Amino acid sequence: MSNTIPVFLIGLSLLFGSTCEGSRILVVPVDGSHWINMEVILRELHSRGHDITVLHSPKSWYISTNSSFYTSITRRMMEDEVDRNFYNKILFDFMNCRKSTQFLRTFCQSRRVGTMLERGHAVLADAAAEMLDDRAFIKSLQDAKFDLMLTDPALTIGVLLGSYLKLPMVYNVRWTNTGEAHFTIAPSPLSYVPMSGSELHDQMDFLERTKNMLHYLQSFVLKRFYIDPLYSDLLQRHYPPGSDLLSLERSADLWLVRSDFVFEFPRPTMPNVVYIGGFQCKEAKPLPADLEAFMQSSGEHGVVVMSLGTLVSALSRDVTEAIAAAFAQLPQKVVWKFLGEKPSSLGNNTLLVKWLPQNDLLGHPKTRAFIAHGGTNGMYEAIYHGVPVVGIPLFFDQFDNVLRLEVRGAARVVEAGTLTEEGFLEALKDVLETPSYRQNIQQLSELHRDVPTSPMDTTIFWIEYVIRHKGAVHLQSQAFSLPWYSYFCLDVALLFMVLIGAFVWTSVTFCRILFCRKSGGKRRAEYAGTFSELCGEKLKNLSSLKHQNYSK
Repeated sequence: MSNTIPVFLIGLSLLFGSTCEGSRILVVPVDGSHWINMEVILRELHSRGHDITVLHSPKSWYISTNSSFYTSITRRMMEDEVDRNFYNKILFDFMNCRKSTQFLRTFCQSRRVGTMLERGHAVLADAAAEMLDDRAFIKSLQDAKFDLMLTDPALTIGVLLGSYLKLPMVYNVRWTNTGEAHFTIAPSPLSYVPMSGSELHDQMDFLERTKNMLHYLQSFVLKRFYIDPLYSDLLQRHYPPGSDLLSLERSADLWLVRSDFVFEFPRPTMPNVVYIGGFQCKEAKPLPADLEAFMQSSGEHGVVVMSLGTLVSALSRDVTEAIAAAFAQLPQKVVWKFLGEKPSSLGNNTLLVKWLPQNDLLGHPKTRAFIAHGGTNGMYEAIYHGVPVVGIPLFFDQFDNVLRLEVRGAARVVEAGTLTEEGFLEALKDVLETPSYRQNIQQLSELHRDVPTSPMDTTIFWIEYVIRHKGAVHLQSQAFSLPWYSYFCLDVALLFMVLIGAFVWTSVTFCRILFCRKSGGKRRAEYAGTFSELCGEKLKNLSSLKHQNYSK
């Protein structure tokens, strides 16, 4: 009996275990905060026996060339042309846009993003052309016989390489080259699906729907007339006739979308879209001893955690002084991830750190609120651990992200450009002292966690699913192969209009003919009666005349 049990377990593992262990996966990530969650997936894939190769820039900010769980290939990419200070410049541009009216400022921000995208795609198209023109480089990738391309399509190099190498392709995605992923892959009615950057929700009045349509047109013009032409020469030289960037993006087998409808507004989706929002979240680990001592010293008041992400290293001096002065008036203690000159108004209750274990701090029982810029990773960690948020959005999707939590009663939003000590303190005290904020975020946390399998297990299953079946073509919609007039059934509508027109014309013509026949018969009868009367009168007169002549 003792020998039977291990054999039985081995049989089960062979029956239900993965059949793609040891697969070779080529990864083209995006640097910055995008890499943070991509790295989580790669570590899990490596632990399951997969061989990972990461293609990245030699000047990457976060992606190391020496790793224990992946092999590096370095080529020129966008990071070679853009440094981190570039994002600080965008921050100040966005703050200037925020000074406009509420209706106009989102268009100003979208224009700033469009300028950045145009510059970035020019670099990406040039870098991709350099790779595809390098026959030795391409041959080395072909000879490696990769089983899968895993990429983040926020940058296009992975999409272009994966399509050229004809590899099964999986996206770890929230953004594509011009906007949010759903707008690329799924039907998105503008009547209730807000455009990225519009700062709208899913219950729009007439003016808001007008604004949403204008944002769509602005995005369409950017993509059609500014971004697509940058790739036209590359596509003509290396891809089949008629290829365009959108069709290459839509050719991916599977979209692992970093979203959860606990956070996102409900909207249409597609069979090859799998939702993995919050997959990077995990239970909190013990803190370093000094940080744990600081947390415990807060007593019953607890701790406020503040972090503004990975790319922005500085706010204006006035803003940081106002924030520090507001913190000094709190009974809570504060852990603040801060780079720059120490504020003069900093209180004794505030600890400045250059790095903090954000997930572990948010999962600590002493944490009472999270002050964040609204990045996707941070928002899902706040939801996962049930910590209410004070949002200070700075750029990109952050305004939309904090709006989603504010609509659900789990956050307050403060404008960075107009932030004052009094206004920031009022918002922070409101979130700390009003129970509904914590109750609402904890309800979202309960909904987010109540799933049959964890987002990470779902992620790994679907990646291995595509490897096992060498793609997932059966999940791809044929809608994208249709011409636009067929997609919207305009040809069918035209047929119906022609048939209805023909029916109306035939009916009118028939009625006219019938009316004319009836009218003609009636007139002939009237003419005949009149003729008979005239003839009868004349015959009568003639008879009378003959009678008179006879008498004579």
